[in-house]
Amino acid sequence: MLDTEIKSLKSLNHYLQRLVENRLWLKVIIALFLGVGVGLLLSPQNGWITKSTADVLGNWLALPGMLFLKLVQMIMIPLIVASIITGIASNDKENLKRLGGGVLLYFISTTIISVTIGTVLALIFRPGKFLHQQAEVDHANALANTDESTELSFGINDIPNAITDLLPENPLASMVSGEMLSIVIFTIIIGVAVLSLPDDLLKPVKLLLGAVQEICMTVVKWAMLLVPIAVFGLMAQLTSSVGLNSLSGLGFYVLVVLIGLFLLVGVYLLLVSLLGQSNPFKFLRKITDVQLLAFSTTSSAAVMPLSLKTAEEELKVNGSISNFIIPIGATVNMDGTALYQTITTLFIAQAYGLEMGLLNIIVVVVTIVAASIGTPAIPGGGVVILASVLSSAGIPAEGIIIIIGVERLLGMFRTAVNVTGDLTACMVFNRFYGKIPDLITANLKTTKS
Repeated sequence: MLDTEIKSLKSLNHYLQRLVENRLWLKVIIALFLGVGVGLLLSPQNGWITKSTADVLGNWLALPGMLFLKLVQMIMIPLIVASIITGIASNDKENLKRLGGGVLLYFISTTIISVTIGTVLALIFRPGKFLHQQAEVDHANALANTDESTELSFGINDIPNAITDLLPENPLASMVSGEMLSIVIFTIIIGVAVLSLPDDLLKPVKLLLGAVQEICMTVVKWAMLLVPIAVFGLMAQLTSSVGLNSLSGLGFYVLVVLIGLFLLVGVYLLLVSLLGQSNPFKFLRKITDVQLLAFSTTSSAAVMPLSLKTAEEELKVNGSISNFIIPIGATVNMDGTALYQTITTLFIAQAYGLEMGLLNIIVVVVTIVAASIGTPAIPGGGVVILASVLSSAGIPAEGIIIIIGVERLLGMFRTAVNVTGDLTACMVFNRFYGKIPDLITANLKTTKS
């Protein structure tokens, strides 16, 4: 089964590698700018076409993008479930004991660092206040009429219930409703339980999961064909509906988010240097292909096979470590997304004139840390989680419309940062646990012999 699974991953690796060599990222950037240009031409603000006509054209242009999102969303849950359980089952109980707690603590620590960076930047630069004062979006009148002294209703007493809700009482219902955090926790529990099975029962379980993973990989291949057209269509639709003034008015917000992401990458390089005892610049050069593909696809899950290949072949990470960290990290270790959600939450609150006290900010940050763990590793997944964070914080969820015009661009950057974080974790843990025998290689040798 492991042999079949690795062949499946290698076939997708070759496919994704060809996409990088064919400069998919360049095609996406060109499609991005072309989409903005076409969207500006179709904007009703020009007076060339009516709003109803612009809406119809925008919907048709966005069709490839919606198909791309649906294809990825369709296989997101089975891919994550199969990958996490396979990643855990590929390790023995001793490895899980040695790696599990440390990896979880590491992921939580880096997430806290990322949201701290986001909070500090949002409070220093106050990008939402700038947008509120300039009144450059369609919602400006509503924002300006909002009472500056409005306080958010966010009860700290809700935290125990939120923690309890992390364990799904009905896993199937959680999968249907897309409650990713509950799904991840359920999957990790099942993955640990799978390790207790005897070999005669464990083998068919791995075989089934390998088949599910291979099916998901095939769908990912199909979805990748739509990426440039999808980006073009979605950007054309968004730009035509939002307009140039709104996009330019969000420039300061975009700048703050990008500054935060670059600072986070700096933290990763520091971790590679200090904890991983490796040259951070060589590390960056070796993971460039993964970053470019992540930038192009805006999906950590889609890039997962290439991340595994890069970790083992380029970074020389032990196979048992990379196969444990990367599948889980693709869903749990979403530092770039956490930073983005933090800045965006405070940005929208500032844009609505909502003043947040220290307790409000702390509770929101804790919520984002938890929510980022369950953020879907797909394009637009961060927005879905962001809506729930805003609602729970007492911030109007419809404020997302303010940033939707630039969300795709920011999604490309934060996905590249997310996969950088996963590979950084591989480097750090490989330094401390790299001498653990590569069980996958050992099993393959046993099978061949």
